Parts: sequence; C-alpha cells; structure tokens
Amino acid sequence: MSKKDNGATLILAYLNEKNRPYSAQDVFCNLQKQHGFGKTAVVKAMELLALEGKIKEKTYGKQKIYFADQSQFTNVNEADLKAMDGQISQLSAEVQSLTQSCRQLDAELKELSSSLTTEEMMSEIQELKAECSGYRARLEKIKSATNHVTPEEKEKVYKDRDVYVKEWKKRKRLASDMMDAILEGYPKSKKQFLDEVGVETDEDSKVVVPST
Repeated sequence: MSKKDNGATLILAYLNEKNRPYSAQDVFCNLQKQHGFGKTAVVKAMELLALEGKIKEKTYGKQKIYFADQSQFTNVNEADLKAMDGQISQLSAEVQSLTQSCRQLDAELKELSSSLTTEEMMSEIQELKAECSGYRARLEKIKSATNHVTPEEKEKVYKDRDVYVKEWKKRKRLASDMMDAILEGYPKSKKQFLDEVGVETDEDSKVVVPST
C-alpha cells in the first residue's frame, strides 16, 4: 500500500468482499487493528472512492453510509438464490456438527490432561501403600500398649478438671472484687496498681479460663 493510495485499494477490496453497507467508523474499527489505518485517512479514502464512482454513498441524517457498486456484480436469479440458500443451510449444519465435535474432543482432551499417567499412578500407589503401612504400624503399637486409660480413669480426669476450672473462676472473681474495692480509693490506674503489687493476670499470661 503506497502512501498516495492511503488505504483506498484495501478499503475498496474490503467493501467489495463484504458487499454490505458500512459507515466510515465501521470500516475504521474493522481494519484499524490489522492495517493500522487512522480514522481521518479512512474517511478521506472512502470519500475519494465515492467521488470516483468506485463505491456508492448514501446520507442518512448526519451519517454517511458506503457500499460496493452493485453494477459490478452478476445478476442472480431466483433459482440461484435458492441454491445459495440451500448451500448456506448445508454449510451451517456442517459448521454446527463440527463445532459439536470440537467441543466433545476438547472435553476429552481436558479429561485426559487431568488424568494420571501410568507412571504417576504407580508412584501414587506406592506412596499410598507406604502410608497404609505406617498407619498399620501405629495401630499395632497402640493395640500392644499396656498403659491404656480406662473409662473410669477418663471420667475421673474430666471431673477433676471441672473442679479445678470452677475453683479458678471462683478465685478470679474474688480477686477481681478485692481489686475493685481497693481501686475505689486508689489514686492511680488499675494497671499501675497491678504493677506495684506485682499481680500477673490471666491476660498477661495469655491464658483463658476453659469452659466447663
């Protein structure tokens, strides 16, 4: 494409190939990415082509529409149109069938891609076997142990825990009540009081009273 041509040859070929009406904006959008046309160049080229009679121009309000000169095309009779319609229907059916086949093949490809190879499967089987062997060894060790906790011992542990937790809560509440009483006449803050008397709270130790 020469600079003098300014894209007119390509635009003319495009309009003749598509054989449908376009605005200058349409042609610019359709060809700019591939050919790098500027919008001003496209507008000038189409106006020149119309002026030379190579394409036709129609004005609708403020918009100009351009299309190929229909006189260059061979007249098509009714029989030819029907034949073309039949061919289009046939090709559309073939496209639909091919599209469906492509989707099925794509689904099969994705399934195969996500499946393990024979080597990967054998490796995973070996890892699972080793993991099962480890579990069996642990199970046998637990079964052979002589220090199992009896249900009675377990129950006693839970009861002792409840007693200790209740006592913990009781003492914490008593200590809190005592500090509140002292702080009523204490001139400094609670934190300063705790620092002076050397009291370490549960929060300082980052512990929480368990729920019973």
